[in-house]
Amino acid sequence: MSLKLTILGCHSATPRVNAFPTSQYLEINNRHFLIDCGEGTQRLMRKYKVGFSKINHIFISHLHGDHFYGLIGLLSTYGILSREKELHIYGPKGIKEVTLLQLKISQSHAKFPMIFHELSSKESELIFEDDKVSVRTIPLSHRVYTNGYLFTEKEKPRKLNMINIGGYEEIGRADFLNIKAGKDVVLSNGKIISNKELTIAPKKSLSYAFCSDTKYKPDIVPIIENTDLLYHEATFLSDKEDLAKKTKHSTAEQAAKIAKKANVNQLIIGHYSGRYSNLSLFKEEAQLTFKNTDIAETGKIFSID
Repeated sequence: MSLKLTILGCHSATPRVNAFPTSQYLEINNRHFLIDCGEGTQRLMRKYKVGFSKINHIFISHLHGDHFYGLIGLLSTYGILSREKELHIYGPKGIKEVTLLQLKISQSHAKFPMIFHELSSKESELIFEDDKVSVRTIPLSHRVYTNGYLFTEKEKPRKLNMINIGGYEEIGRADFLNIKAGKDVVLSNGKIISNKELTIAPKKSLSYAFCSDTKYKPDIVPIIENTDLLYHEATFLSDKEDLAKKTKHSTAEQAAKIAKKANVNQLIIGHYSGRYSNLSLFKEEAQLTFKNTDIAETGKIFSID
């Protein structure tokens, strides 16, 4: 089990020479997801060697331009590359209409199947699941309908402990399937051998929580509790807390408070306002509340093995 997050863009509002709006590439348990798609995303994917063909699921947090204006360009490129695999796009209600209209008017040839999953619930819901990963929404509070996303590895089955199994002559290959399925073994004398004695626990399942634009919202804590890696927007420092409240954004200190309350392992902050040139101030402010904080930077990779 492993988790690798590549920050493609991490700034707010308009793109600048060395500041790109939100976009992230997540690899978790051999699954590949694109999270948000601000302008310039596909150029940054090229730069940081993100495989276009590996992405089959794109998650858009909300319909502000700095989080999805790069989507139409990426879809058009997929068409030029003659993509055939279906692509699933998750996002707020309206994302299908705005995307298909742009493709239609521009006469772009995106002939691959696009499956839209439009979201409107204000409660956390399971929106994707396969045998390796599940994805839940994290309802946020911004100026428009917005969700974060929680990505969690599925727990792998326990492995046979052949050393312990070898200590019981009665246990043979015919029992292995039942043991793998979690069953205990009953010997001929009636003694019950616990499944935990006969198996080895798998590595801990990893999780990543992406919390896009939102005001300080402590009620998301139960959803993201004990997450291994949390990204939480921090548009402002505490000196602009009034502005954060007015625009429904968070400060670095507020992001750190969420991380602390949720008992996450590591916090990443980003979505910086363009009024700040010294990003280290965000890290310093957050670390006063939550020590294990790092700042997002374009091209930066966060890995957990």
